[in-house]
Amino acid sequence: MNLGYKITQIPPTDLQLMGALLDTFAEAFDDAETYAGKRPAPGYLRRLLGSSNFIALAAVAEGKVVGGLAAYELPKFEQERSEIYIYDLAVLASHRRQGIATGLIRELQRVASDRGAYVIYVQADTGPEDEAAIALYSGLGIREEVLHFDIPVDLARTTQPRPCRL
Repeated sequence: MNLGYKITQIPPTDLQLMGALLDTFAEAFDDAETYAGKRPAPGYLRRLLGSSNFIALAAVAEGKVVGGLAAYELPKFEQERSEIYIYDLAVLASHRRQGIATGLIRELQRVASDRGAYVIYVQADTGPEDEAAIALYSGLGIREEVLHFDIPVDLARTTQPRPCRL
């Protein structure tokens, strides 16, 4: 269902394409602070793009990045296998409803298969801002109801946890 876009896995040598992907995320998520405020140094981006557990895909139409996906491969400990976690997936508003998000996920499925991963998973918020994402993911996979917890790394910000009976 490709309507004039090409999906490319970003190699460690193409920092310009990675920068354009970050710009696309900033615009699509309306979050310039996160995606453009403190860009990583070129060496950091090259190491990240060259690592075995990071995947960046860009959808390019007419020379512009119009969508993209960032994912992490997580090696498992209980078996010799891995999972792929979609961390970010976005398409510019002007290019939505053209199959780009599905195309990005299909390409990630190919990459995951080549790597021997056994599943791809993604998280979506339950608010109205993620209704389209939930519809997309529901058409491609099996929905699970889960809870997500952010645990701060900075111990000074950590409040006293409630007792837990495990």
